[in-house]
Amino acid sequence: MRLRPAVAADQELIARAWRRIALQTASMFAAALLLLDLLAVGLVLQTGHSDARRQVAQAVADQDALTKPPRGIWIYQRTSGGLRSSPGAPATPIDAVALDSVFSGGRTRTSTIHRSGREYEVQTQRVGPAAVQAVLDVSDAERERHRLYWGLAAAGTAGLILAALVGAVIARRAIVPLGQAFDRQQRFVADASHELRTPLTQLHTRAQLLQRELRRGGDSARIEEDVRLLIGGTRHLGDVVEDLLLAAQLRAEPATFGPVDLAELAAEAVAAEQTRCAQLGVELRVAAPSDRTYVVRGAATALRRVFTSLIDNALGHSSSGGYVTIRLGHEPTAGVVTCVVQDDGTGFDPADRHRMFERFARGGHGDRRRFGLGLALVREAVQAHGGTVVAAGAPGAGATFTVTLPAWGTATTDGAAGRRRRHPTSGQDRAHGELPATRGAADS
Repeated sequence: MRLRPAVAADQELIARAWRRIALQTASMFAAALLLLDLLAVGLVLQTGHSDARRQVAQAVADQDALTKPPRGIWIYQRTSGGLRSSPGAPATPIDAVALDSVFSGGRTRTSTIHRSGREYEVQTQRVGPAAVQAVLDVSDAERERHRLYWGLAAAGTAGLILAALVGAVIARRAIVPLGQAFDRQQRFVADASHELRTPLTQLHTRAQLLQRELRRGGDSARIEEDVRLLIGGTRHLGDVVEDLLLAAQLRAEPATFGPVDLAELAAEAVAAEQTRCAQLGVELRVAAPSDRTYVVRGAATALRRVFTSLIDNALGHSSSGGYVTIRLGHEPTAGVVTCVVQDDGTGFDPADRHRMFERFARGGHGDRRRFGLGLALVREAVQAHGGTVVAAGAPGAGATFTVTLPAWGTATTDGAAGRRRRHPTSGQDRAHGELPATRGAADS
């Protein structure tokens, strides 16, 4: 299955969603900041003019303003006797036309006058027989307001930049679940493709052998054995699906898993690979002293996947006449159970002992060997059980994989010891701590 186009499409979909969310979020923040900025400018502008007009209106109505004007305000008064001004006011009224007009019977006039680079708020009003004009120089206040406007503009610009950054951050956080969902989907497809390949290959091989025996009219006992193995292989396919579902649960609730006997899993793995080993001419054996227990806490299907992947990797790099050995050990003082899978196959460059546990990694130093997904799944399952897995080997000298897992408690281990002494497939006792080995040549 080619996943690259689908992966590229998923990434493009995530990128488009990120851009859309970022743009929408930034636009909303920018609109809110712009609205607040405009409201602030309008409020400052309205408040400034209203305050100036209120001051000049009070000054016009004050009868003593001509002799004692408020600070910063000039007062002019025109009567039939002439023009008078408050102390310190210019001799010429700021708005002489309005003063003459109101004195002649015109209505009250309020205006803003710009003269000689200055700005004045002027109100002219009829007070009794006289026309009074109050003038307030608002130039300094206007300059302060303009500086405030520039400050608000700068703050608005910074707000727009901040809105863009906030939009990007929110979009990234919002898109994380989508990215994780796509990643989980891709990993599931890759894991399922890899995990189903081995059992399907086994089923196909056994079906071919069964067909060959039927055509030959072979021994019924052997045919019955092949059918039994075929049925067991189909059951293993269901276990693979359960493996994939349990993989996500391993890290979340490791304490919910029960005791698992690694010796039984090793025996099952050996029995499942008998036909393949016979075709390859490779000897597969298990060494597990019967005076020890090999029970760990975990999920049987997940740990079975560890054996299956390590054996599959060893057989894939072994030639006819070779061997693969599974050695189990128990160290009570350290509280761990060890499982060593060793082969005499092609081996690997020691520099790749860490890289090979990465998904679909390739060998270094010019080695184009592709490690695939199996060893990555082994590491994930072992680490999820609180254990470790290390690899050792050299080119042409085979490979050794050592898995270390925490041992189960003493009471549980003792209870499982009796059950482990019987072979799960053949029902025969393990006499000397070694399970039945399989070796043979490919059928002609």
